[in-house]
Amino acid sequence: MNQDNQRVPIRRALISVTDKTQIEYLAKGLVRAGVEILSTGGTAKVLKEAGIAVTDISDYTEFPEMMDGRIKTLHPRVHGGLLGRLSGDGHDDSEIMHEHGIKAIDLLVVNLYPFEATTQKEGVSLAEVIENIDIGGPAMIRAAAKNSQRVTVVVDPKDYEQVLEENKTYKGISDTTRFDMAGKAFAHTARYDGLIANYLTAKKGTPEELDFPEFLSQQFIHRSELRYGENPHQKAAFYIEKNPPQGSIGNAWQIQGIALSYNNINDADAALSCLKEVGPEPACVIVKHANPCGVALESNIDLAYLKAYATDPTSAFGGVLAFNGTVTEKTAELILSKQFAEVLIAPEITPEALEVFAQKKRMRILCCGELPKQHKPWQNFKRVSGGLLVQDADIGMINVDDAKVVTKRQPTEEELRDMAFAWKVAKWVKSNAIVYAKDGQTIGIGAGQMSRVVSARIANMKAEDADLKVAGSVMASDAFFPFRDGIDAAAQAGITAIIQPGGSKKDPETIAAANEHNIAMVFTDMRHFNH
Repeated sequence: MNQDNQRVPIRRALISVTDKTQIEYLAKGLVRAGVEILSTGGTAKVLKEAGIAVTDISDYTEFPEMMDGRIKTLHPRVHGGLLGRLSGDGHDDSEIMHEHGIKAIDLLVVNLYPFEATTQKEGVSLAEVIENIDIGGPAMIRAAAKNSQRVTVVVDPKDYEQVLEENKTYKGISDTTRFDMAGKAFAHTARYDGLIANYLTAKKGTPEELDFPEFLSQQFIHRSELRYGENPHQKAAFYIEKNPPQGSIGNAWQIQGIALSYNNINDADAALSCLKEVGPEPACVIVKHANPCGVALESNIDLAYLKAYATDPTSAFGGVLAFNGTVTEKTAELILSKQFAEVLIAPEITPEALEVFAQKKRMRILCCGELPKQHKPWQNFKRVSGGLLVQDADIGMINVDDAKVVTKRQPTEEELRDMAFAWKVAKWVKSNAIVYAKDGQTIGIGAGQMSRVVSARIANMKAEDADLKVAGSVMASDAFFPFRDGIDAAAQAGITAIIQPGGSKKDPETIAAANEHNIAMVFTDMRHFNH
C-alpha cells in the first residue's frame, strides 16, 4: 500500500447491484459531485426512474447484453477500465486504454446475485440455484480490488456514506480507504465462492443433499479484540457471523464495563443457551465456568434471580447472569445487594438500572435483544489438532409428556413439571451432568465428572452447602445410568422422580432399583452430552 496516502478523485463509476438498498442516495450524491455513472440492466432502470443520468453499459461497450443477462460486463472496456494502471511508475496503461477506447473507472459498486437466499427457498431446484451464481460481478470486484492503487470498490451499502463524504470533503478517496475496501471486497467474493462450494459439494451431483459438504468454507467477521483468551498469556479475538440472529451473543452489544474476555463471551453464550431452553416463563440463569450453577423460573425475574442465586451462592460470585426479561432498577439493586457479577446479559435494561450498575463500572452489561421463540438449526465447530469437528447443534428437546414411564409408580403432575425443567437445565450442564430440581428451581447441580455417581454426590453436596432440601426433588441425568448405584444414591438423597435417556444394558436393574425405592422414572430416548 502506498504510504503517502494519496487521494484518487472519482470521475467515473460503474454501479451494478442486486441489493438496491440506498443505491439512489449513492448515485445522486455521485452525480452532484460530477461523476459519470455507468450501469447495467435493472440497476440502470431504477436509477433512470429516479431521474439520475446513467449510461447503459451496453452503450459504453458497444456490445449488447445477451444470454438473459449472463453476458453484460465481461468486456475489455469494463475490465480494462478497472484494471488499467495510471500510476506513471513504469506501469502506465493510459496509451493502450486510449487506443482501444477504454475509459478509466474509478469507483465500482457491485453486490452479487442472491445465491445464499436462493438456496434457502423451500423447494428450490438445483437449476435455479445455479442460475443465481454470479459470474460477472465477482470478476469485476476482483479486478477492481486488485487495482486498489487507483480504483475504489464498494460491496456493502453501509460504506456508501463514507465514500460520498470522503470524496466530497477531500476531493478523492485515500489509499487507506481503497486498500481497506479492497480487502473487504476479496472477503466478500471469498464468502460467496465458499457458499457455492459448500452447496455444490454437499450435492455432489446427486438428487439428495449430503449432510456435510466435501469441502467446508466458513467466514466470520472480526468483531473485537479480547482482553485475553482462556488465560492471560493467550491472545484472543471475537468473530461473528455476517448476520448473527437476534438474541445471540454475536448480536449482543455492550453498554457498560471493561473489555470482554474469551471466558466472558463463552460463559455468556452458555447462559443464553440455557435461558432460551428453560423459558418462556420469567427465568434467571447463573453460569460459572460454562456451567449453570443456578437456574430458576418464577412469576418475575427478580424472584427468579433470588431462587437461582440460592442454589449456589458461592459459585455465583464472579459469575455470568442472564435474564429473559427487562432488567429494572429494582433488579439491579437486588443483584448488587447479593453478589459481584462479571457479566449481565438481558434482552433489555432500563436507564434506571444502568444508573445503579454504574456503581460497578467494571461490570460488563450486555443487551441481546428479544430472545427467539424457537431454536433454528445451526452447526457447532470445534478445532482439534490437524482438523475440525462439525456437528448439528443440539436443538432437540423431548416433551416430558411424551417420555416413557418405566416404573410402577407414575409421576405426579408436579414431578412432571419439575422433571421437564430439570431436563432442560441438564442439557446445558457439562457431562456427566446431574440436576436436582423442585418448584422451578435447581436444588443442586453436579457437572463435568468422570463418574455419574460422583456428579450426583456433588449435586447433593451443593444443595447441602446452600441449605436447600433435596428430599422431594426430582433428578435429571443427561445420559443413562450404567449401574443401579446412581438410583440407590438418588433414593438415599430423597429424590422422588428421575428423568433420564435410558438405553443401557443395565436398564432392567435401574428400573428395578427405582421400583424398590418407590421412585417414578421416565426415559426420554434422547441423550444430551455436552462436552
